[in-house]
Amino acid sequence: MIFNGSDSPLLTPHSSFIMINNSNENSLMDDANSPEVNRRLLGMVSQDFVKVADQLKEASYQIRKRGFSENPIFVAVQKELELGLLLIGKQELENEWAYRASFLDEFVQRELIGAEAVEMFRENYKNPDEFCCLFVIQGDFAGFVFIPFPED
Repeated sequence: MIFNGSDSPLLTPHSSFIMINNSNENSLMDDANSPEVNRRLLGMVSQDFVKVADQLKEASYQIRKRGFSENPIFVAVQKELELGLLLIGKQELENEWAYRASFLDEFVQRELIGAEAVEMFRENYKNPDEFCCLFVIQGDFAGFVFIPFPED
């Protein structure tokens, strides 16, 4: 479980919004990539993402170059959360979200992505040179979204 500093869990492996940990993986991945979910998540972070995109792109490159993971995941949160390592703090670049660097293995270890769903996640993972994989957490809503990096 992931806690937000209090005794109540922020995320648990069995929470209904952790969408890639179920026996019906295909429909759950479809839900995770549905236009409605993507619009909501994009709406939450898109203006903020522009402020941090260059730093996230460089971090993605370094994570892959140094062999930590081929699947970097950046966790976007507005409250304290112990998932990944803090990369960009809230208000550090006039941003409203904090961004934490993580990767697929940590999500599997913490049972946020079921071991049976790893291959499907990798198949759906977009080119990290062109897209940022964000795991956005807002209140009791959380999900993955791939946002294209701005072109140079």
